[in-house]
Amino acid sequence: MKDIQIGQRMIGASHPPFIIAELSGNHGQDLGLAEEMVRQAAQAGAHAIKLQTYTADSMTLDVDSEHFVIQEADSLWAGESLHSLYAKAATPYEWHKPLFELASSLGMLAFSSPFDEHAVDFLDSLGVPCFKIASFELTDLPLIRAAAAKGKPLIMSTGMASLSEIEQAIATANGAGCDEIILLKCTSTYPAQASNTNLATIPHLRQAFGYQVGLSDHTAGIGVSVAAVALGASVIEKHFVLDRTAGGVDAEFSIEPNELSALVTETQRAQLAMGEIRYGGTQAEEKSKQYRRSIYACRDIKVGEVLSASNLRIVRPAFGLAPKHWDKVLTKQARVAIKKGTPLDWVHIT
Repeated sequence: MKDIQIGQRMIGASHPPFIIAELSGNHGQDLGLAEEMVRQAAQAGAHAIKLQTYTADSMTLDVDSEHFVIQEADSLWAGESLHSLYAKAATPYEWHKPLFELASSLGMLAFSSPFDEHAVDFLDSLGVPCFKIASFELTDLPLIRAAAAKGKPLIMSTGMASLSEIEQAIATANGAGCDEIILLKCTSTYPAQASNTNLATIPHLRQAFGYQVGLSDHTAGIGVSVAAVALGASVIEKHFVLDRTAGGVDAEFSIEPNELSALVTETQRAQLAMGEIRYGGTQAEEKSKQYRRSIYACRDIKVGEVLSASNLRIVRPAFGLAPKHWDKVLTKQARVAIKKGTPLDWVHIT
């Protein structure tokens, strides 16, 4: 499975996990707040920031109908019309360039999820290094075709998608000339629960399609993301907010700067810890072996004295005979005088 390069960053199993801070609509239509989010994401160690590129009119219709109102009582946005929600959450097009430039100046990559073909063209004109296809748009094959035709990698969320729908999305991207694809496991509930995240899908997703995989994580905290890395995720995307208590359309399932910093650190640790299948200890453990147990004289032993549990003990460290020889040395006689604290050796025994 080949690594994928996005900008100057390589993504794959042998590289640190690629951490994306999703700004979404948590900026509350305040450019100053959005800029501060970018700065704090960089300070926390995120490798990229991601926006969402749409307008309310490109997402839905401004229609007074139950079809266009969120009906689910347990939704964070219950009772709100789709049009008003997207109007509130949208990132203005004129913000994209200054936010992208700010991110670049801070050493981060910056890109976005386009939600229509005009957004694809707009983002391409800004020189984004890749496109992200949101989970709800995975079945929008014309959108995928338009993004794939730009000759840049695609990151595609697979939330809700069946295997056949993922196959169709990949085939569409391939048909438009894109074979640099990263698939993100995603649970498209907001927030998502750890119990319905099904991270066991990650290695299967990688095996089934042969592409790099990651996680778009809508759960609370960072534990699920760290576990995903242990299962092979090379990309982690988390929604980001400066202060959950201050609100924001996605604040409830977003992480704060200190959590983002911990996410960067702990996912790198998880990736480094995977290593290889190995038994017998590493080179770093060699010195520790001396603190295993071995057989020692626990009191002074005279020449010809019978060796027994009264004058021998199995203790740390490991400079004497290994404990596996215990039964062999018992009832033998001391060939020489053995001082208390001497590691037992075959030369001591008749």
